[in-house]
Amino acid sequence: MTNDKQLLLTDELLLDYKRCRRRAFLDIYGDPSEQEQPQDFLLKLRQDSLAHKKAVLALAPHQKPNYPDRDWKAGAQATWNLMQQGTERISQGVLLTKTVEGETLVSFPDLLVKQPGRSIFGDWLYVPTKIKLGKRPKPEYKIIAAFCTQILAVVQRIWPTTAWLILRNQKVHAVNLDIWIPVMQKLVGECLRTLQQQQEPEVFISRQKCGLCQWYSSCHAIAKSQKHLSLLPGVTPRRYQDLQSLGLTTVESIAAASVTTLESVLSDKIAADLLQQAQATAQNRAILRHHYYPNPKNFQFLNNFPDIREIAASGENLLPSTPNPDINFLPTADVEIYFDIEAEPSLKLDYLLGVLVVERHSNTETFYPLLAEQPIAEESIWQQFLDLVWLYPDAPIFHFASYEVEALKRLAKLYHTPSQLMQPLLPRLIDVHQQVINTVTLPVESYSLKNLARWLGFEWRDRDISGSQCVCLYSQWLETGNRSLLEIIRRYNEDDCRATYRLKQWLVDFYRVGD
Repeated sequence: MTNDKQLLLTDELLLDYKRCRRRAFLDIYGDPSEQEQPQDFLLKLRQDSLAHKKAVLALAPHQKPNYPDRDWKAGAQATWNLMQQGTERISQGVLLTKTVEGETLVSFPDLLVKQPGRSIFGDWLYVPTKIKLGKRPKPEYKIIAAFCTQILAVVQRIWPTTAWLILRNQKVHAVNLDIWIPVMQKLVGECLRTLQQQQEPEVFISRQKCGLCQWYSSCHAIAKSQKHLSLLPGVTPRRYQDLQSLGLTTVESIAAASVTTLESVLSDKIAADLLQQAQATAQNRAILRHHYYPNPKNFQFLNNFPDIREIAASGENLLPSTPNPDINFLPTADVEIYFDIEAEPSLKLDYLLGVLVVERHSNTETFYPLLAEQPIAEESIWQQFLDLVWLYPDAPIFHFASYEVEALKRLAKLYHTPSQLMQPLLPRLIDVHQQVINTVTLPVESYSLKNLARWLGFEWRDRDISGSQCVCLYSQWLETGNRSLLEIIRRYNEDDCRATYRLKQWLVDFYRVGD
């Protein structure tokens, strides 16, 4: 966009800005050649979102304005005409207004519903509804609904008393405009200033928000070249600001700082964890976690402990003690099981229960892909899983992160599994991810399985496949019956199991050697 063109702020652009200022900027000014093609999972989310909107709109008659594609001015006029006619329900309309400074604001309400009242059109007014696929009314949804409401108020010359969100499973939420209109107006002002100044916002990698963004690779490359602190696990946007206030702008400067310095802006535990993470990253080595005790000056009850009082008096703030006792909770058994699930969240389906059985006495590793080729087969693979793991009643079952435990509980409840099968099973489950978090600090950007295993030199056979892409592949399998898709999923799941095995073995060896 050149300087002589007026800024067009849509609700989607505002939503991008709420999630990431840089993303909104790049959407307007960025080099399109640096933008990746949308991931399959993102395309699936868009398709699911569109299907959700169609399902909601099909519940009652509605009329859609007719206008040329992406001609927002014509769309706004067509929507105005329907409002003036008193149309009961208007779907996928366009609302448009201009600010005093000349910027154009555009919103796309999924539904405008006629209600009694007094507007420019007569003795009726309209209330906006946004339809979202999310499970809960996120703040960004409320902000976009408030943005839509403000433009609608300009168009019809009266404020509606509320706005509505319709979420997954047709759950309806009212938006408190008294709260969210001021929040939205502040955000709109910030967004317009950022975009008008044409000054590129600083890169910040947020693992939860950046994963599906089409600008991620470009931003990540910049962050890597800058050795940006956002690549350090534990550095959130707020903590980043706190660290900058202390003049700590590099990993090395944090690694060389004292816990006392960090505690001036961070809690005791976060300060200690972040210091150790910076040291592991700066030194490019794994560090065994030690107990860190808080400064006794901050906790009066610790004054009852003379040893700690003495250390506090000496000015020491950090007590390295014996290694975390959790290192003893990682058994090595004659038979070990490694377990990973592939799921389809929109179907509430666990369609692949992958089990890797490692038998040390025979030096064999056998992978069992318990796969539900159709959703109805979930109960069958659940029973197969139970039969398999109870062939080895003494074998610990290793998994990565908490999903597997919650999934087993869900399956047991859904299929009325006898308690005598489930109660002894749950204590056998050992979360390797939690074990890592509790006992060791590694020079990685995140503690995901992929990051950890790749740091150890493990690689997936299909390098570009991810868990989210497997969701798409399974949906495609259901639609096409192409069995090669199932083979890709099976390989990915087996590699997840083997990566967990590799990580567990590394932990055991590392504990033996020590820090």
